[in-house]
Amino acid sequence: MKRKNVLITVCCTAAALAAAQLVILGFRGGIGPLKFLKENRMSKLAGNAAEYHVENLSPLPDSPLQGKRLLFLGSSVTKGAASLDVSMADYIRVLDNCEVVKSAVNGTTLTDTGAGSYVSRLKAIDTAQTFDAVIVQLSTNDATRKKPLGEITGSREITAFDTGTVFGAMEYIIAYVQETWDCPVIFYTGTKYDSSTYQAMVDGLLKIRDKWDIGVIDLWNDPDMNAVSSEDYALYMHDPIHPTQAGYLRWWTPKFERYLYDFLG
Repeated sequence: MKRKNVLITVCCTAAALAAAQLVILGFRGGIGPLKFLKENRMSKLAGNAAEYHVENLSPLPDSPLQGKRLLFLGSSVTKGAASLDVSMADYIRVLDNCEVVKSAVNGTTLTDTGAGSYVSRLKAIDTAQTFDAVIVQLSTNDATRKKPLGEITGSREITAFDTGTVFGAMEYIIAYVQETWDCPVIFYTGTKYDSSTYQAMVDGLLKIRDKWDIGVIDLWNDPDMNAVSSEDYALYMHDPIHPTQAGYLRWWTPKFERYLYDFLG
């Protein structure tokens, strides 16, 4: 009995030392221990294997996006929360040899509820910059937190939009971008998952598209995206919302590229 207790103690001590080493490595790497442990776990996903790493890719010859400057505005899906902070924005930057500004903060919302919201971050960007397009994520966080959808107004005046609602914030963003940079606005949706609230947001986005003549990369309703095999889905998605690097590179990025080639061409 004593020998068994000693063995358990030794095993527990070894596990604690291993965990401590990971924490120390995290501090030495300049990141917090929790983030380090998360990244260590994410790096072991099959969908985040080295073959999908952005540094192992080469630019495409004569991309229609070459030399363009794109702003990606979003939350965890734009940031790459389950893919070591790599998303389609990073793949497009490398593959299409263009400049990308990625304003993405995990857990943030379209609705203007604080300093990290889409609206507040957009207004903080230097207006002296120029962009060829602003690409905005239809955030799942608004759906998860049951933010009010609001109404799609008949106005185009920027002061008419209630940024405390989803549709009001979306219309404000469109108006702000057009007034500030006079460039195309493109919203994109996530792929299909079980959320009636997000479905309502997608439906509203399509009505806003018709009103403002903006672009929409509609992954939610895309039949090709919804026909993905269960085997590929397991590789491409860490959870119903967040892709892995394989998901971004093989599944999402080609859709973005084809749409942007046509829309911005």
